[in-house]
Amino acid sequence: MNQIETNKVWFITGASAGFGKAFAEYAISQNYNVVVTARRVDKLTQLEGLAPKQVLALRMDVNDNSQIEEAVDKGMKRFGQIDVLINNAGYGTVGALEETPEDELRAQMETNFFGAIAVTKAILPHMRDQKSGAIVNMSSMGGQMSFGGFGPYSASKFALEGASEALAQEVAPFGIKVMIVEPGAFRTDFAGSALKHMPEMDAYKEIVGGTREFAQGMDQTQEGDPAKAAIAIDKALAAENTPLRLQLGEDSINAIKEHSENLLSELKAWESIGLDTKMAD
Repeated sequence: MNQIETNKVWFITGASAGFGKAFAEYAISQNYNVVVTARRVDKLTQLEGLAPKQVLALRMDVNDNSQIEEAVDKGMKRFGQIDVLINNAGYGTVGALEETPEDELRAQMETNFFGAIAVTKAILPHMRDQKSGAIVNMSSMGGQMSFGGFGPYSASKFALEGASEALAQEVAPFGIKVMIVEPGAFRTDFAGSALKHMPEMDAYKEIVGGTREFAQGMDQTQEGDPAKAAIAIDKALAAENTPLRLQLGEDSINAIKEHSENLLSELKAWESIGLDTKMAD
């Protein structure tokens, strides 16, 4: 059993910083083999230096299918298997929907949704052949609810969660798990370099201004520890009943709990109206 554990292989996208880097460092500490990918391979040098025999660092843009196929092929040739895929690459957009140009909205979806799906589809045939594996899709508490100013970002995460929920049912017969991770605020680079701020419109200054200030002010003040997130994810994957959704952080747990209660309350309040839509006999 110990030998199997040491041979576990994690494939991580967006591994140059933040969650991705923390996940890679954790995997190395557990004697797992790791394929780390990022758009700039030079940012992965430190990780590869920690354990050259365990780590394969590859340049991979999740928006480039040829790079994805090449990275997966190299990972399989190096380690012979991929046990855990962590779709972590992504970024956020801050701005009202009307403030967000269409090309920015499409780019957000391309990376956060289509990019994750492309990597998943490239790795799935290998997991099906193995009859085992786990796909971890990094979402957000913003994948369960949305806030003014985070609409485009939440839209990409809502899409990823919808696809993941269906995927979990589709691949379970092959012995493959799917888990959606919904973190709150963790001390990563997300609020700094991974957030794109859209041009401001006067009409939304008061409405979205608080969101902009919150996004800028939380950088490096977040309570969540990415290293502990890695531990939590590995524990959940090892469990017999791995959750479909794993909330991380007190803020995420409380917000999603409140959102769920509000949803049930509204459902109950409008239940009679909703039910009164049946065709008359």
